[in-house]
Amino acid sequence: MSVPNQVIDQRAEEVLTQERRRFEERTPKSKALYERAEASMPFGVASSFQAGDPYPIYLTGGRGSRVHDVDGHSYIDYHNGFGSMAAGHAHPKVRAAIEKAAESGTHFAATTKTAVLLAEELKRRFGIEKVRFTNSGTEATMDAVRLARAAAGKDILLKMEGSYHGHHDAVMYSIIPSMDSGGPSERPWTVPFSRGIPAGEADFTKVVPFNDPEALEQTLREEGDQIGALIMEPIMMNIGIVMPLPGYLERVRELCTEHGVLLIFDEVKTGVTVAPGGATELFGVQPDLLCLAKSIGGGTPIGAFGGRADIMDEITKGVAALGTFNGNPLSMGAALATLTEVLTPDAYQHLAKLGTRLAGGTQEILDRHGIKAVTTDLGCKGSITFRDKPIESYRDFAEVDDSLFDAYWFWSVNRDLYQTPGKEEQWTISAQHSEADIDYTLEVFEGYCELVAP
Repeated sequence: MSVPNQVIDQRAEEVLTQERRRFEERTPKSKALYERAEASMPFGVASSFQAGDPYPIYLTGGRGSRVHDVDGHSYIDYHNGFGSMAAGHAHPKVRAAIEKAAESGTHFAATTKTAVLLAEELKRRFGIEKVRFTNSGTEATMDAVRLARAAAGKDILLKMEGSYHGHHDAVMYSIIPSMDSGGPSERPWTVPFSRGIPAGEADFTKVVPFNDPEALEQTLREEGDQIGALIMEPIMMNIGIVMPLPGYLERVRELCTEHGVLLIFDEVKTGVTVAPGGATELFGVQPDLLCLAKSIGGGTPIGAFGGRADIMDEITKGVAALGTFNGNPLSMGAALATLTEVLTPDAYQHLAKLGTRLAGGTQEILDRHGIKAVTTDLGCKGSITFRDKPIESYRDFAEVDDSLFDAYWFWSVNRDLYQTPGKEEQWTISAQHSEADIDYTLEVFEGYCELVAP
């Protein structure tokens, strides 16, 4: 039986007030460190995504499925470095690889054998022909966009409304536009995400809605002779988790081929998490280029992009793809160990079991308490969307219940669950999580639902 939203939201607001107060009582050392950090870093953090309200939690370390903060709390970690730690924290095999690399030298700005082996493993997993390493997901998408524009000989980039592809200017548009600033749903406007981007940049980035092949077809029919590339997450992960509708990715592939537009899959989040070969393997749709980062590195700074050899070889013909730390031996060693020794077939079976246990158990609790929400199970990755049906495109995101998420975040963290700090994020389960971790998480969620749904 469904409970009216206003009743649930009122109770969620009450829980939020109580739990926010409890949060501040539990974390005085994080508060003190935040006040100190503000004097030397904007928002008191190293990246604006790490900012928190009223302040962020400052961590001291992590091992296995847990992280620890400056106030002495130990949390089961579902944040996992914004999805970078599918291997879990301080995994013995990753540690050993880093230690071995460090013994031989931490940086050369020269390619090592380990980098060659890692490139071969990425080729095997993703069905690509050549690879170039970077230091982050942002660098990977930046270089892939430049390469695609050059290879196609056309300058305009197409992206999906509501998607995030890093913080370089070409993709910093229509990430979280307000519903009244985004334009028509079928032909969204190009809305800048940040100050400091020259106004003229918007002429080179166009926006279309996700899961709408008709809108894409119309745009390509009208402007395809100017559009060099389409960059997209095959599973959209900036507004929870948005699955592609049946046949959608196949149609995107067909349309891009038909109009001479290079298709770039941003698999920074999905690569090696939703399947060994990411969403490319999961759906069987091969892009021209794909971008990787986060969990491929076992917690070290790394990115990569790769694809068809004829496109990648444009790098040898004047397309810049540079970086002093590209192929850094520490990152190469950690990544190779992660992909060949940690994220093995057995690990993916373990992640699938835990993901189903968490998502299925969460959905059962929601349904039993009459709370309108849906869960998504992708093994390592998953999410709760506080909406009565799955999201299909960015405009649906406005219907997600903020109150229910905000209260649950504070409820969780006060009971030693470390979660991503926004309703647009997802959980990440690591290879070192256990069934006991999942069962405790469900117990905490049950307690929350009992409070907000009378």
